[in-house]
Amino acid sequence: MILDKVNSPQDLKFLSPEELLELSAELRSEIVRVTAQNGGHLASSLGAVELIVALHKVYDSPRDRILFDVGHQAYAHKLLTGRKDVFHTIRQEGGISGFTKVSENQHDAITVGHASTSLANALGMAIARDTLGEDYGVVAVIGDGAFTGGMALAALNVIGGQKRKMLMVLNDNEMSISENVGALGRYFKEYQTNKWVQDTQKWGKNVLEGISPRLFNLVDRAKEAAKLMLHQENPFYAWGVRYVGPVDGHNLPELIHTLERLKELDGPTVLHIVTKKGKGYGVAEEDPIYWHGPPGFNPEKPEKVSKGYSWSAAFGDAITELAAQEPRLFVITPAMREGSGLVKYSQTYPERYLDTGICEDVAATTAAGMGLRGLKPVLAIYSTFMQRAYDQIIHDIAIENVPVIFAVDRAGIVGSDGATHNGVFDIAYLRTVPNVQIAAPKDALELRGMLKKALELGGPIALRYARDSVEKVPEGTWPEIDWAKWEVLKEGSIAYILAFGKTLKYALEAARDNPQVGVINARFIKPLDKEMLEKLALEGYKIVTVEDHQEMGGFGSAVLEALNQMNLKADLRVLGLPDVFYDHGAIPRMHAEAGIDAAAIQRALAELGVGFSLVRD
Repeated sequence: MILDKVNSPQDLKFLSPEELLELSAELRSEIVRVTAQNGGHLASSLGAVELIVALHKVYDSPRDRILFDVGHQAYAHKLLTGRKDVFHTIRQEGGISGFTKVSENQHDAITVGHASTSLANALGMAIARDTLGEDYGVVAVIGDGAFTGGMALAALNVIGGQKRKMLMVLNDNEMSISENVGALGRYFKEYQTNKWVQDTQKWGKNVLEGISPRLFNLVDRAKEAAKLMLHQENPFYAWGVRYVGPVDGHNLPELIHTLERLKELDGPTVLHIVTKKGKGYGVAEEDPIYWHGPPGFNPEKPEKVSKGYSWSAAFGDAITELAAQEPRLFVITPAMREGSGLVKYSQTYPERYLDTGICEDVAATTAAGMGLRGLKPVLAIYSTFMQRAYDQIIHDIAIENVPVIFAVDRAGIVGSDGATHNGVFDIAYLRTVPNVQIAAPKDALELRGMLKKALELGGPIALRYARDSVEKVPEGTWPEIDWAKWEVLKEGSIAYILAFGKTLKYALEAARDNPQVGVINARFIKPLDKEMLEKLALEGYKIVTVEDHQEMGGFGSAVLEALNQMNLKADLRVLGLPDVFYDHGAIPRMHAEAGIDAAAIQRALAELGVGFSLVRD
């Protein structure tokens, strides 16, 4: 195998064109083989194979910096940069990350799990290079979805003004940038990539300026007018950025040829390549949405498997039913229709559905505008991505108490996607904002009741739930929710565990068969049920709070603050995630390590003097 000979990107320099093509096929086979075992981002990585081979053939990583946006298209990059022997551990506990990660490998230029960050990062690197008088290439590979993000477009505006030497590879598998066609289009593409053209332009500019500044200005204005006419279909010209493309992203010789020419050019350049997600693997080409991030599968006979009934599906079913009852309901998502369970809703109520693309800030402020003018917007968003809309939640929604419901998916540790995707900060950053309420349903039935009640109450309300399966409930069931009131699930004589969401199962396990220990579904995090909390403190119950969230600033902190405000004391232990970032791995193991599982709860109760037989680890 050619891949056996490749231990670093430098080894590609000695491969023939035929060997590079064979290497691309071998990379695809290895990506399919390992993803079949581990699950992971399949379709996007298959679509970027030739591009990554070409980049490492032309550029000199790690001296040249190659940034991937988002890193889930970089599996071939990992295989070519000294990680083929550990590639089988990708996304596994103790293994390599499913994204690029600076601390993992010198060839990974940035750590990235969220989209649209590469252009600003690349600009910063180009500025650092020029400021320090160094000489290396900076290449940002950005997907078409990530390119729609506001951060990417804002960075492009600055890049066009800076005029730093850098290449932005637009990996496009769907977007509709107008394509230059025919012989003239090919001519201009080749014309732009010739270094002699750029050198001649510089020489001509100097000569004309030397002869007559007035003549130079006249010629320059004529040239700009001609460019404007020729480039009226090219949106990048207005940004002050050279545009080359579109180029077939699976034509390896053409990619190498184009990159070699672009490498020599000054200033910022966008290379627009067209690729196909799932390239080379039939089922992934036919259905790139499912095969974007499938669970494990049989590579010889790949079939879709049911992922079970999820919290996302429960939300999607409930919000679709509610839309039939409430004509002012409007659902927004920032590019997460499938992940947020909104396929059925989007098909049933397309006129009351908006996908803003990877623009969480735009989604939040659009929801604010809707709420200000009489709609009842529901923003379906992952906890980790909601961080990107923090200012908009405060400035555009909370200050005027606008009725926006946040369906906060993937709350808590999420497992294989790791630190960039763990939803473990939302309580801390939301509960400090006036007017914002936070609740966490214990099951799909309670989610339905909370959604219905939240629509009636108005004001910004966040409903958070985990990336997990949940028991399906019948349509048309809408339990009444006693808003801002906790629920006693098990009575106790000495101590109570306050838990919510995913940690409730640990609390019930810890208290099982022990009449001394009760369990409370502390489903309202803001406002707290101060009446019940006061009763527990005054009656001398020992208390353990437990949450799948950062301990610092989380639910336990809120309980302590509330007791302090009421001038009450309690024998209390706070269990939450420590002040570290958790990488990818098995969720139960991470919960045990963090000290929030059933055994940890029992240890905390033992410290408080509650006796029982310990849960076996």
